[in-house]
Amino acid sequence: MNLDDTIVAISTPPGRGGIGVVRLAGAEARSIAAPLLKLGHELQAGRAVFGELVEPSTGERIDEVVVTFFAKPHSYTTDDLIEISAHGSPIVLRHIVELALERGARLAEPGEFTMRAFLNGRIDLTQAEAVRDLIDSQTLYQAKVAAQQLEGALSKRIQPIKQKLVELIALMEAGVDFAEDDVPVLASDIILARVAEVRAGLAELQRSFAYGKLVHEGLTLAIVGRPNVGKSSLFNRLVERERAIVTATPGTTRDLVSETVAIGGIPVKLVDTAGIRQALDEAESIGIRKSTEAIADADMVLVVLDAAQPLHAEDEELLGHVESRTALVVMNKIDVCGTDIPVRPQGAVTTSATTGEGIAELRDEILRRVGGETGAQAEAGFLTNLRQSSLVTNSIRSLEAAEASTRAQVPHEMILLDLYGSLRQLDEITGATTADDILNLIFGSFCIGK
Repeated sequence: MNLDDTIVAISTPPGRGGIGVVRLAGAEARSIAAPLLKLGHELQAGRAVFGELVEPSTGERIDEVVVTFFAKPHSYTTDDLIEISAHGSPIVLRHIVELALERGARLAEPGEFTMRAFLNGRIDLTQAEAVRDLIDSQTLYQAKVAAQQLEGALSKRIQPIKQKLVELIALMEAGVDFAEDDVPVLASDIILARVAEVRAGLAELQRSFAYGKLVHEGLTLAIVGRPNVGKSSLFNRLVERERAIVTATPGTTRDLVSETVAIGGIPVKLVDTAGIRQALDEAESIGIRKSTEAIADADMVLVVLDAAQPLHAEDEELLGHVESRTALVVMNKIDVCGTDIPVRPQGAVTTSATTGEGIAELRDEILRRVGGETGAQAEAGFLTNLRQSSLVTNSIRSLEAAEASTRAQVPHEMILLDLYGSLRQLDEITGATTADDILNLIFGSFCIGK
């Protein structure tokens, strides 16, 4: 990929809209754009100028546009960058791109604008990934988390951990290189203490991935129980609309019904399942089999029980089936029995899908169960994807190897190899050392124009 040429792309989503934006970045951005534009004022850095888009050969007017110029290095890519905002006609936007290509621009690859920002040192790799996360966010909370990462929250959290590791390496290198000059060699107990301090910081960071993954990817929550305990009514309450069919006849739901909602800013895919009991016909049997599969696939299971009735054998069988998984027991229909609940399993939430009582508490409990009250969400900067988590894991393993070598009285030169291995993993998180194929994989998932 040539980073010295000028690239062009449509930066707004495909389709028609009120406004569409074409972006040019590179040394020739101004000279390529100039013949296409008839402006009321000279382009100035950081200012939007109203004008016309014209055919370069004839001067014929095509559209009214607003043009914004960002001078290097104060632009998204650190190159000269021009954004042409026209009316959102796909024909007009494509024509602007074609005119730019005729004058020497190159069509941008997916994510190339952001890759240039990374390679030119404007952002690190965690911030680049945050740009993609911000674009892909489905909830406001996801957008806020991505904005924190874009400001460098994760990099700032990693930096002091990395600095401690670098200081340890420097002290050990000095002891090895200048042993003849009476520079003391670090004692094993000091090395172990310093490595343990670094490892503790990384372990805490690694624990943030469980919550960060949920924020980034969301979770699947299956609502299960016997027929007619109010699963579909509870599903509708959580979705806040009549999505599933509800009748007084047991076994109404024969297939899986799903809907995605936001709970505490986390995307939650709710799955309403068929009532689990001894099937009465083939259709119900298929539905029950799908319910069992949904339990296996879900990140969390809501086991709905009828609060007005004692536990049935099928209830107990279902509770036993999901006890090893993340399960939350919901005692529904408290509008029928009030506080007189025959059996209430420990930790169960009481609700009435009919009146809405307890629904807010249920949402809070779901959020708490997935880590919402562990403090992870209050900590700025956490791991949000598998790449970051794997690198932290590998860094910790290298530190563990260094600890083992230190206890075995291995020469410091060999211990340093493990410490440098740990440092390289941390560098890859921010992109200080990253292979080209990894960069292409990351930025290839971006949309064109970003």
